[in-house]
Amino acid sequence: MTHEGTPLGLRHAGMFALNACRLEKGFRHFGHDIGEEDTPFETGLVFAVKLDKGDFIGRNLLAAQKERHKAATPLRTVALRLPGATVEDGPYLIHNEPVRRGDKLVGHVTSGGWGWRLGAVIGLASVHNSDGVGKDWIANGGFEVQIAGIRHQAQVQQDAFYDPEAEIMRG
Repeated sequence: MTHEGTPLGLRHAGMFALNACRLEKGFRHFGHDIGEEDTPFETGLVFAVKLDKGDFIGRNLLAAQKERHKAATPLRTVALRLPGATVEDGPYLIHNEPVRRGDKLVGHVTSGGWGWRLGAVIGLASVHNSDGVGKDWIANGGFEVQIAGIRHQAQVQQDAFYDPEAEIMRG
């Protein structure tokens, strides 16, 4: 990655810039991060579900899932960051890199890239745990992402790394 355009006021724009912005905010991409077989509770989009708004297609299934798993569904989309990674030297996340917790394979990266505002390699991943992917399970850490056969420590959290409360976006 070169920086020759910086003194001239040039900045990244276009598809790669938009992808970086959405990853920093934790916005899901349909087809990469989520699909038609995923529920809002599994993908971190519970804010978009109002079970008390009346009947809708899938309501009973979602209500049963919420009752059964509470806030810790066995499958969950999470945000991740690779501490120490640089834009110049990586390692880089792209798609489908294995996510491990200790010696156990617990998921895979669904999207990844460089977050310009965060100055970090970031991504979204789908992780699973039969006892539920809750805040405690995530907080206990020990996550690694395997890139080109090498394991790299990963910071994992449910919320986006940039503006998780959407205060700037609503600003």
